[in-house]
Amino acid sequence: MLRETADGPYIPLPRSQLDYLDTQQIALDEDITPLAAWSRMTTDVSPVLRAAFALRDWVCSLAGVKSIAGFSGRTVETVSAGDHLDFFLVEYVDDRSLVLTERDRHLDVMTCISVGDRVVSVTSSVKVHNWFGRAYMLPVGIAHRRIVRSMLRRLEHARSA
Repeated sequence: MLRETADGPYIPLPRSQLDYLDTQQIALDEDITPLAAWSRMTTDVSPVLRAAFALRDWVCSLAGVKSIAGFSGRTVETVSAGDHLDFFLVEYVDDRSLVLTERDRHLDVMTCISVGDRVVSVTSSVKVHNWFGRAYMLPVGIAHRRIVRSMLRRLEHARSA
């Protein structure tokens, strides 16, 4: 079940029940849809991020966790609940929010891209299920904040086509 917070982004559980929660935002000089924000942030991914995804997939393969292969760089014009954007399942989409999830036996990840008043917010939450999920989140939790910050800066500098 999705919960909309007073701030707008969706989270899957009350904050007290989450093992990880990070929200970052950036003000833009134009209005943008959540899907357009996603496309701009995931196009032309840096070689460092590509390498990080490859390392993640290699390490996780040793524990039998499926590969996610990172971001494809594809620009998507429309999306509906049930579609996939790279490794994420689209749970919900409207003109203000794009809710994406990835679930496995180790953890549940939800990312919500929200827009309003020329501000784009990225809220990511994780519920961990076991020791592997906890170990995974130690480095990923730190790296995730930096990755999102970098993607928001890319969004800020990207211009609409």
